[in-house]
Amino acid sequence: MPPVTGAPAGERGLRLDAARNQERIVAAAAAAFAQLGADVTLEEVARRAGVGVATVYRRFRNRDQLVRAVVAHVLAAEIEPVAVAATADPWRDLAATLEATVSAVAAHRQVVRLAQAVGAIDVDMVDRYFGHLDRLLTRARAAGLVRPELEPRDLAAAVVMVLATARGGPEAGDWHRYLALVLDGMRPSAGRLPAG
Repeated sequence: MPPVTGAPAGERGLRLDAARNQERIVAAAAAAFAQLGADVTLEEVARRAGVGVATVYRRFRNRDQLVRAVVAHVLAAEIEPVAVAATADPWRDLAATLEATVSAVAAHRQVVRLAQAVGAIDVDMVDRYFGHLDRLLTRARAAGLVRPELEPRDLAAAVVMVLATARGGPEAGDWHRYLALVLDGMRPSAGRLPAG
C-alpha cells in the first residue's frame, strides 16, 4: 500500500486537470495572438482551448495577465531549453540561443508588442534572460571565442537588429543571413569595439 503523503488522490487529480487547462489556455492564446493580433478576446481563447470561458477567467482575470503568461511560456518553452543546454562548444551554445531568441520573438511578435504595451514583460523575466546570456557569454569569452569586451546588452541589441530583418515571421526574410553576419562580428578581433 502506498504511503499517505501530500494531497489526497482526488485533489491531486483536480490540480493536474487545472494545470492541463492552464497549459491549453496559454498555448491557445499564443496561437490566437499570432494569427489574429491584439483583438483576441478571452472568449476566443476559451473556444480554441476547448474550455469554458469561466475557466479562462478563473485562471486569468484579464487579457494582460494572459499576455504575461504567454510571454513567460515562450521564454520557458522556446528559448530557455536552448539557453540552458550546455554542450562542449560554447560558441555553438551562444549562437543557438540567439537564433532561438530571434525565431521565438519573430513567431510571437504580436504577443511581444502587446506585452510591451501593457507592461507584461517584468524585471524577473528580463533578469532571467540576461542571466542566461551572461553565462553563455562568460563561457565563450573564457574559451577565447568572442570579443573580450562583449556584454550581455550587446547580445540583446544584436537580437533587436536581426529582428528588424524578420518582419514576416520566423520563416520570412533573410534573418538567418544577418544573424550569421552579426555573429561573425562577435568573434575576436584586433580592434576593440567603441565604448558604449
